[in-house]
Amino acid sequence: MTGGVAGLSDLGFASVPAVKQYLQTAETCGVDYLPFLETAGIHPDVLKDNNKRISNKAMENLLALLIPASNDPCFGLHSARFVEPASYSVLGYISMNCSTLRETLANTAIYEKIVGDMGVSSTIIEDGFVLQRWDCRFTDPLVRRHAIENVLGSWQVYAREFAHIDTTSTDCIWLEHPAPADPQLLNDYREVFGCDVHFDQDASGIRFREEFLDTPLPQADKKLLMTLLDHATQILTEIDRDQPITIRVKNLLRLMLKEREPSSTQVAEVLNMSSRTLQRKLVAEGTQYQAVLNEVRLELALYYLENTTLSLDRIAHELGYAEARSFYRSFKQWTGRTAGSYRAEIA
Repeated sequence: MTGGVAGLSDLGFASVPAVKQYLQTAETCGVDYLPFLETAGIHPDVLKDNNKRISNKAMENLLALLIPASNDPCFGLHSARFVEPASYSVLGYISMNCSTLRETLANTAIYEKIVGDMGVSSTIIEDGFVLQRWDCRFTDPLVRRHAIENVLGSWQVYAREFAHIDTTSTDCIWLEHPAPADPQLLNDYREVFGCDVHFDQDASGIRFREEFLDTPLPQADKKLLMTLLDHATQILTEIDRDQPITIRVKNLLRLMLKEREPSSTQVAEVLNMSSRTLQRKLVAEGTQYQAVLNEVRLELALYYLENTTLSLDRIAHELGYAEARSFYRSFKQWTGRTAGSYRAEIA
């Protein structure tokens, strides 16, 4: 997969807890990581505050140094063992208090940027199975491999040990990269994931049966969940506070479109302003809500067509369209050609 679409390929930030997982793993490998922090442009004092953020470029540079220094071919996979509730900030506690896994995944889609935007998660349901996939934004092939294994491994470990989700329902793990050269390392994958692992797949993600989406979760607390969601919304708004309103709206749309087509009123509510104020601010920046929505949808459509094997109907769903034909019509209007012909040309 490649990420040639502006906004999706741009590296954003990583949270401090995400960085700490890798540093703890480096320590167990006997690596003195302080010199690597300096080389990567990360001041050690930043790591003292879990609310701080580190540029993903610095994160990628750090991992490019730590991985070979560790002499651990499963460095990213092994770092999943250090996941804890704080690793996901408030999102971790949200996942522990949702009523079902379906609700957990829906909230993850909206609030995952709180943890960082090293990648994009999405939920794909086909033929009775769910693939909870994660598309990594890092471009270095070595770093991508270890980041993907860290994220998916952390999901499994967190679900099993903290959210008390029955991960025995996991059918298998999909990884887009090749299997390790040493077949004995496959035991490490089974230990972390607790299920079969398939390499050289079209995408990376966790695959499980669809009926498990609605199984009640043991720690659900609706009242606490509402409080956590309010807090998460405030954090999400704060992250982009200094950005132009157009950028803030785009960032929200990328998250919210996974569930539905949000109205300007819904977006304005998340931004703590009225719909009229939002429209006025957008006009002041030379645009309007529908134009921004169209830009984001086209950006995402091109990304999915160029970098995934998702069906056109599934892409329409990911873009928040109630009907696939509306997506087909819009794409033709935006580009002058059909989505199918565009994908065929770049294949």
